[in-house]
Amino acid sequence: MLLATALVLGFLHGLGADHLMAIAALSVDGAVATPAARRTRALAVAIRFAVGHALLLGVGAALIVLAGWTIPAIVERGGEVLGGTLLVVIGAGALAGLFSGRVYGHTHVHGREPQPHWHLHVGRPDRHPARLSHSHLPTIIGAAFAISSLRALAALTPFGGRIGGAPLPLLAGLIAVFAVGILLAMSLFGVALARMLSAHALHRVGRAAAVLVAASSILLGAAWIFTA
Repeated sequence: MLLATALVLGFLHGLGADHLMAIAALSVDGAVATPAARRTRALAVAIRFAVGHALLLGVGAALIVLAGWTIPAIVERGGEVLGGTLLVVIGAGALAGLFSGRVYGHTHVHGREPQPHWHLHVGRPDRHPARLSHSHLPTIIGAAFAISSLRALAALTPFGGRIGGAPLPLLAGLIAVFAVGILLAMSLFGVALARMLSAHALHRVGRAAAVLVAASSILLGAAWIFTA
């Protein structure tokens, strides 16, 4: 029962408005021409964001619990402000990229890897950077969004006050399952977003949809900062 509860709580955490908006803003690009490219990009962004978020939150909280450390409340508030700031920056960057063409993404295969990967680049497309400069921005941003929740998870707040006296292996297991729930939620959102972005109806209004998502990211980020 405890493990199932942790999985559900992690799933619900992964569906937070700030997380989904960040994934959507990083995924949408009116310049991406084909439905397949849109689908690949959305899936790649969601999975990488989820991995970064779940790793920092799960591994970080487990280490803190096992070591008996505490995190100051200011870290939680700082994480909220950071998350809001990132939403604003992502939205502004998306708008700038849409109108200037200097922020763009593409997919390709690394070596013998069976699946293509999506990468974000800043600069002119005709001066595409070398392979080593490919960005893992979604993973980094996903990890940054986990900072605001690290204190609450390390304090076992999502599981209730009475769980604090449980054995350490059980606590670490609950946190790990919580992280799996996050991965599951964000990955499923990525699948749904990929299907939506590859739809022909959205393909016809790709730039307008991208502008709307970017503007929404800026507005949500500003609200997040002022209410933190």
